[in-house]
Amino acid sequence: MIIMYHNIKPWGRYLKEYVRMFNLTPDDLKRKILGCGDGPASFNAELTERGGNIISVDPVYFFSADQIRQRIHETYNDIIDQTQKNQDKFIWQEIGSVEELGRIRMSAMEKFLKDFSGGVVQNRYVSGELPFLPFSDKEFDLALCSHLLFLYTKNLSLEFHLKSVEELCRVSNEVRIFPLLDVNADRSPYVEPIINFLRARNRDVEEIKVAYEFQKGGNTMLRIC
Repeated sequence: MIIMYHNIKPWGRYLKEYVRMFNLTPDDLKRKILGCGDGPASFNAELTERGGNIISVDPVYFFSADQIRQRIHETYNDIIDQTQKNQDKFIWQEIGSVEELGRIRMSAMEKFLKDFSGGVVQNRYVSGELPFLPFSDKEFDLALCSHLLFLYTKNLSLEFHLKSVEELCRVSNEVRIFPLLDVNADRSPYVEPIINFLRARNRDVEEIKVAYEFQKGGNTMLRIC
């Protein structure tokens, strides 16, 4: 199975995690939302159940639910093993162990998989990828990019990040990106160049502390208006 974001493994998160990662208010959840790079997160399924208006976009949505499930099973043990080896880079408070993390992530991904086929029919899951999204200018009120930009600094170039941020700003009135760390829990060297790039184009951009921290130091998001 091949996806365009090379070396990026599927890993799903719940709506309650999105709320904290992106400082989402009840009013935010009523806006038209784009989840960019959501992968097998249950965010779309849960928000839809609550009457939300959301579209998720990811190259993995080109594949069937069974193919995505296979990819999850192919990569799950590697993710768990890497987390086990790097436990010191995480805060084990709300999630108490690597085993518990695995159960939580698999539960979210199972919820996604149950929703996926119906969501494709409803156009809630769209196959596409940064830096070119299949949407109109300002089609969304709010675009959320979770665990893709900045996290994969070694895999995705600065040029890719710059084009991707421009594209997110094209399709949405507001953009929020989390986290600002790479996979080694170091601040991405791309953060400052991107902030400078945006400010040079008269974008309102700020780094905001959030009520979520699993990676040590990973408790800020970038908000762009």
